Amino acid sequence: MDDTQRLLALEALKSLKAKYFRTMDSKDWPALSSCFTEDLQADFTEAPGMLAEGRDNYMAQLTSILQDAQTMHHGHMPELTIISDDEAQGVWAMEDIVQLPDLLIQGWGHYHERYRKEAGEWKISHIKLTRLRLLMNGEVQDL
Repeated sequence: MDDTQRLLALEALKSLKAKYFRTMDSKDWPALSSCFTEDLQADFTEAPGMLAEGRDNYMAQLTSILQDAQTMHHGHMPELTIISDDEAQGVWAMEDIVQLPDLLIQGWGHYHERYRKEAGEWKISHIKLTRLRLLMNGEVQDL
């Protein structure tokens, strides 16, 4: 991969993550699903509490949890590494707010991701959220 291809790949990965955040918060579930590989591994055990194998399983869990929520997700300061022509990894600083009828969550931490290029398009193949701080209904949670 030459320098131009590397820069184009990095920009494509940034656009992918922007799409992830936008479609999550706007509840555009089909577009969000298109961000992932079919064999997605998702670890949100610090989110709190979701672990999923496979895109369809993850989307079923996520839509069930967030259907009635108002959400705001921000990602910052990507640290992206191109491993090969079709593999990459990255870490994103993040902040999120999830408001459910009886629960308000605000958190800070990092997304740790792996990406794979399929049919010319970058997709998230592994996503793990780690938390630095988590507030639930205004109370600091032990991590």
